[in-house]
Amino acid sequence: MIKNIPLLIGLRYIRAKRRNHFISFISAVSMIGLVLGVMVLIIVMSVMNGFDREMQTRVLGMVPHGTISQTGGMSGWRSVMDKVATAKDVVGVSPYIDTQGLLSFKSNTRGVLIYGVAPETHRSVSIVGNHFIAGSLDDLKEGEFNIVLGEILAKILGVGVGDKVTLMVPEVSVSIAGLTPRYKRFTVSGIFKVGAEMDSSLALINVFDAAKLLKMGNAVDGIRLKVDDLFKAREITWNIAMSLGGRYLVSDWTRTQGNLYKAIQMEKRMIALLLVMIVAVAAFNIVSSLVMLVQDKQGDIAILRTMGASQRQVMGVFMVQGTAIGLMGVAIGAVLGIIGALSIAELIAGIEKLFHIKVLDGSVYFISYFPSELHLSDVLWITGLSFLLSFVATIYPSFRAARVSPAEALRYE
Repeated sequence: MIKNIPLLIGLRYIRAKRRNHFISFISAVSMIGLVLGVMVLIIVMSVMNGFDREMQTRVLGMVPHGTISQTGGMSGWRSVMDKVATAKDVVGVSPYIDTQGLLSFKSNTRGVLIYGVAPETHRSVSIVGNHFIAGSLDDLKEGEFNIVLGEILAKILGVGVGDKVTLMVPEVSVSIAGLTPRYKRFTVSGIFKVGAEMDSSLALINVFDAAKLLKMGNAVDGIRLKVDDLFKAREITWNIAMSLGGRYLVSDWTRTQGNLYKAIQMEKRMIALLLVMIVAVAAFNIVSSLVMLVQDKQGDIAILRTMGASQRQVMGVFMVQGTAIGLMGVAIGAVLGIIGALSIAELIAGIEKLFHIKVLDGSVYFISYFPSELHLSDVLWITGLSFLLSFVATIYPSFRAARVSPAEALRYE
């Protein structure tokens, strides 16, 4: 029983009504601060994990993991593609031609990235084939001059499947009228939606139609490949190009999207650091509440000491109380944070529908919705660190309580 005195008295102090209501208020504020800090930290980390996931699956699922090309076009691309397809760590390979142009329909005009693809192999290097809302990738048949647009791009131009759009490419051809831009009419055969920035800027056509349009003959710009570990894409692509012999130009996703990915990682770390500091402030509010409580309970401390309680037991009483406040705050915050992380996407979607707003505009941001991915490891380190901070905050007030002199404390009682 004597050994359990710190636990029994500490828990009783939590339940008991205090004469000084301001101390109760400070204790409540400390707990609420911990709850909010832990909850927000879990939700924000889950959202950042979601952005990280979407970056890898959607954005990096659309752009090439790596490309191998040649200046002036690659005429022997079929043999190169056969060699690359059998290389270690390569899971997909496909030829491509890319250029920029202007798409127009009636009075609407939009600058776009034109990507020539081979439908039969493009599925192995891109996720676009799985995100069609109208038509399919197989509609891009050679010689039919069909075109596939992103959903936002189609809305901007005001077109649907079956409409004919005019494509103007920057290459020019000589006629008796002088230098004129090269135009070609294409039929919209499909619309895709990946929920990323490409929905507003990308158009797909058949790679052989692109070669005819750009007068490249049987050549293509190069081949794009998909690797099994995208974080090794640079090394894998370089090694493959070196093994082919000859002169090739090599690129990978870290050159085109690497800064964006690094920015997300940096933001994730900085936001976590800032929110941990907020949790630390909330945890150390426990210091002020316990210091005030020690001052208010000096008579009780003196009586405990005169009844034989040791300094360690007195110190344990207030450490139990501060730790219990921190534990309750962290536990409630963790539960609310997990619930929030699992429902944040639906909550944001409901707010968008209710107020007719768009939190993430797909034409501005690289995705158009609010992602969230809860990791158990994040919950564990957030709750563990928060509890540790709240425990450390109890040490000084508890040490101060243990140093209270019974004679001095009882002199004015």
